[in-house]
Amino acid sequence: MNRRLIERVLIPAAGLGSRLLTVTKEQPKEMLPIFDVGSNHRLVVKPTIQMIFEQLYDLGIREFFFIVGRGKRALEDHFTPDYNYVEELVNRGKDELANELVEFYRRVEGSVITWVNQPSPLGFGHAVLLFKPLAKKEPFLVHAGDTYIASENGDHVMRLIKSFDRSGCSAALLLQRVEDPKEYGVAIVDDGEGLMDVRRVVEKPKVPPSNMAIMPIYVFEYEIFRALEGIGPGVGGELQLTDGIQKLIEWGKRVIAVRLKDDEVRLDVGNPQSYWEALRTSYDLSRDKSTSR
Repeated sequence: MNRRLIERVLIPAAGLGSRLLTVTKEQPKEMLPIFDVGSNHRLVVKPTIQMIFEQLYDLGIREFFFIVGRGKRALEDHFTPDYNYVEELVNRGKDELANELVEFYRRVEGSVITWVNQPSPLGFGHAVLLFKPLAKKEPFLVHAGDTYIASENGDHVMRLIKSFDRSGCSAALLLQRVEDPKEYGVAIVDDGEGLMDVRRVVEKPKVPPSNMAIMPIYVFEYEIFRALEGIGPGVGGELQLTDGIQKLIEWGKRVIAVRLKDDEVRLDVGNPQSYWEALRTSYDLSRDKSTSR
């Protein structure tokens, strides 16, 4: 990666997950499982946030900052290597399962992982703002912990990072056309192929100005923090990251976007319907890959 390309990622995972109660009362929704292909080319089941972590690690990112909520230790526990458990699996003849954990722990031990507490769920923008003291005034990636995108070799992330790098912008967004964008942040862009300039963004509009939904993967310059500090609560009474991006646009900063390709699949575990679709789709994708070997 070039110097300006991203070395650090912020992964917010502190929301209440209220749309998935009661399973999310004690377990973060980011720990909900989806299907993947294991190192032995067989179907395995992994927490969504582990899938995200492994994808970003395999792209070369080594510094991970997780925003976590009060009282939910499952994330930290999962990312703490437990070789006694691995040994127990081996003793029971479950070598393939043990190897899956060893591969995960290898990535964990090859990373710098920092946990940042968000005592109250005050919004996605607030979660990003908590990263300011650790940000080193360098560009960084933000990746929601409840959305995994399946693409060839993580190409959607690399397109976003490289577009940010070559454009000299303040923020880079990932967009997808959707039928009903009312539940998303929505962008108005100068349409075109490849890199697009963003003219306006709005969070969960009652009358969407376009069908270009903002996916929860971003690249930012440090000035996003000043923008977030300059806004008040938005939709739902929370500090919205979309409003911070709009502030950058109002300041005359360049914000760009790239689209998801048609064969890049979004797996969202944020609500019951999308989680069911994520399970079904990840199973089909992983089964096809495992049987094609």
